[in-house]
Amino acid sequence: MAKLLYSATASLDGFIAGPGGDMSWLKDHLTGPNPTAERLLANVGAILAGNRTFGGDDPNRGTDKEGAFGGQYHGPAFVLTHRPPADPPAGVVFVDDLHRAVAAAREAAGDRYVNVLGADVARQCLAAGLLDEVLIFFAPVLLGDGVRIFDQPGGTTIGLEPIPGETDHWYRVRY
Repeated sequence: MAKLLYSATASLDGFIAGPGGDMSWLKDHLTGPNPTAERLLANVGAILAGNRTFGGDDPNRGTDKEGAFGGQYHGPAFVLTHRPPADPPAGVVFVDDLHRAVAAAREAAGDRYVNVLGADVARQCLAAGLLDEVLIFFAPVLLGDGVRIFDQPGGTTIGLEPIPGETDHWYRVRY
């Protein structure tokens, strides 16, 4: 069965987007080969994103690198939202329930990863006990404000354990 993996690139102070969802800061940090990201992409069978992430800022908007993984991902995508568009884009399924969205994404992914994109969807998956792994890439920048990797004021502590043989900052979630 597919595992749910939340992956993101974050600033060293823990933000995955700047104020207002600004992703332009990533342009300077997504250059050159990244063997871990390339290996991850090869093992992603489906994407589960939130509506804000799906419709939000893309540092590569208007270029051939627009989209997940710099435009390199071409597979099933599921968007968790209560406000689906009237004319959905081809290849994207909009689902209004977390558990149904996860089930559909897992089925589409087979034995590969469901890559969770978006801090809010990741938080919901974590709260529901559905998130299996977390992989964070850190960029050498301090944004100072924006969207945090995880933000759950008053939330409980969730343990993470390094996955043996994997890169730094790739963890298994311990519930």
